[in-house]
Amino acid sequence: MDTRRPPLAPAFRSLPEYVRHWAETTPDRRAFTFVDHPSPHSRGVHRTLTWRRLDLRVRALAARLAEEAEPGARVALLCPQGTEFVTAFLAALAAGLVAVPLYPPGLPGHGDRLSAVLADARPAVVVTTSRALDEVRDLCAGTPVAVVATDRVPDAVAGDRQPVTPHDTAVAYLQYTSGSTRTPAGVEITHANVVANARQALTAYGADDHPVTCVGWLPLYHDMGLVLSVAAPVVRGLQSVLMDPVAFLHEPVRWLRLLAAHPRAVSAAPNFAYDYCASAVTDAQKADLRLDGVAALINGSEPVRPGTADRFHAAFAAQGLAPDTHCPSYGLAEATVFVSAARPGETLHRFALDRDALATGKALPVRPDDPRAVLLAGCGTPAGQRLRIADPVSRAALSEGEVGEIWVQGPNVGRGYWNQEGATRRVFGAALADAGAGPGGWLRTGDLGTVLDGQLLVTGRLKDLIVVDGRNHYPQDVEVTAQDAHPAVRRDRLAAFAVAGGSGERVVVVAEHVRTTTLAEIDLPDLVRAVRAAVSARHGLRLADVVVVPPGTVPRTSSGKVSRALTRERYLAGAYAPETGE
Repeated sequence: MDTRRPPLAPAFRSLPEYVRHWAETTPDRRAFTFVDHPSPHSRGVHRTLTWRRLDLRVRALAARLAEEAEPGARVALLCPQGTEFVTAFLAALAAGLVAVPLYPPGLPGHGDRLSAVLADARPAVVVTTSRALDEVRDLCAGTPVAVVATDRVPDAVAGDRQPVTPHDTAVAYLQYTSGSTRTPAGVEITHANVVANARQALTAYGADDHPVTCVGWLPLYHDMGLVLSVAAPVVRGLQSVLMDPVAFLHEPVRWLRLLAAHPRAVSAAPNFAYDYCASAVTDAQKADLRLDGVAALINGSEPVRPGTADRFHAAFAAQGLAPDTHCPSYGLAEATVFVSAARPGETLHRFALDRDALATGKALPVRPDDPRAVLLAGCGTPAGQRLRIADPVSRAALSEGEVGEIWVQGPNVGRGYWNQEGATRRVFGAALADAGAGPGGWLRTGDLGTVLDGQLLVTGRLKDLIVVDGRNHYPQDVEVTAQDAHPAVRRDRLAAFAVAGGSGERVVVVAEHVRTTTLAEIDLPDLVRAVRAAVSARHGLRLADVVVVPPGTVPRTSSGKVSRALTRERYLAGAYAPETGE
């Protein structure tokens, strides 16, 4: 295997121009490998594109798309996870079209979202593969859209086509938000945004100085999967090894085997994935794993818990996994994805903060064993951008240790929301109240956090905040307490939220039970009493309702996060009434 570092590429304006560069300078190097797992016990079937082959397929498909749509038209990508998705995404950009990364029909629980996004984006072309062609045609029946299967476009149509050189402000793709707190909206990501964010990520995770392999199972329609597994490797000429998210969920050791098989692997996953691996990978599966070559493990897209990092590294220390590979990170679609990150090689930054002080907007350190302690991991420092903590009402910049809304400014911040001028002005055009703070144009993330010892700490989501009797409570904090209160509560599959009551806000917890038991076998009154008592003792909150539901009932976003907004909506509609623990 060739582990030499590819030479730095000249600065280009778009990802397809980088593909063309690597095809000319390192044509036979591996670019993208998809590892398929066609059977439950499969060790994986590898399918690889070299840079030369990738460039040919991108140019051929770009030529085909240009026959169907004018520059600036939207192209919806309804491809399964794999090299066809990568080719379709890059081809849309190469043709001067606007890609809309999505997924094929049939993804459980996301049919309504897919239809809503297609209606909003109004694509001229839908790209898929032969495997999903019939389903896609059924979905698009009656709409004026062309459907193209990537694997049915012959190489010959590529001709001598070259990628379009875009204007700096031209939109490359619409990254639809996951919808955890609102209806999904399409963020306009320009060619300059994605190239800038890819470079920021490469620098943050040490890929500029040493050859790395990007290994990933995150869906490519998700911002983190798209940037880390497609954009960053293209900009730096690195190999990207992909697998399907379903293959990971069925057998998490598959991800670890790919990490072990590739030198200086860099990968990303949400917090739950690390807990999942620690609990699900067996000793027999660990026996042939060597993880001493892993360069960086990025933890993002949901709250990062120090205990999770500890459990993961304890589980795989005997396999040589270094404790300083864990990189808690923060980002969001509106900033392409990456905002701040802990660097590989650093010791995990741990913070124990007083829960009561946090409720009043102050980050006050306490001893980790203090019963009032909230344990958080530092999410590092900004990667090539500016970050401020601001009061969400007064817009005043706050001092270190004060909790407020996270504001971001940098070349990676998107242009705005597709067809939403009002929301674009509110979210992307904020200005700090201090006249000396410099120009406006700050991105209001909607996330709450603070800075301590130079580290960004993310404490919660502004719209999810539970306010009772003038005190702030973070739902993810309440959820951790609830899931620790009883062994039948399924970890990371519960939602805490507030609903209006006659005398103020009422707090509700909806929780799935573990898969190893049935609802009939659980002592519901005992579970409810345990959760109520734990939340009351730890947070001073009286829960108005505790609802226990079967696995898979608490809705999640397309990126796998629990959707508190949709859970609340379903609760108010009475969808969970039969399963209440009352």
